[in-house]
Amino acid sequence: DVQLVESGGGSVQPGGSLRLSCEVSGSADGTNCIGWFRQYPGKERERVASFGKKSGRTDYADSVKGRFTISQDNAKNTVYLQMNSLKPVDTAIYYCAVDRGPCTVVRGLRSKDFTYWGRGTQVTVS
Repeated sequence: DVQLVESGGGSVQPGGSLRLSCEVSGSADGTNCIGWFRQYPGKERERVASFGKKSGRTDYADSVKGRFTISQDNAKNTVYLQMNSLKPVDTAIYYCAVDRGPCTVVRGLRSKDFTYWGRGTQVTVS
């Protein structure tokens, strides 16, 4: 199994920054596709960022472009989501997810494209 543990969430004022971390452990080999999602109450999870390890490609939802950055530290088996210029609309539970698919395309990915999920971490911007 693959285990993912998010951290770094919390409360921040508008305009502030947070960096979410996702530690990946277990049978993580071949998890080529990385994603960050967020979920508002009563809504479907929406992808905010994705990353393909093999291609190095990244993609972002329009709502976060220019503000969020997905990255990884392979030595630490950790994926990051740097969130800058946070807005109240960014308030949500944020999840990291990985999949063993080839992830040759990182645009248009949905929650159904990912197999393994973290528990989520709350981000509150107020």
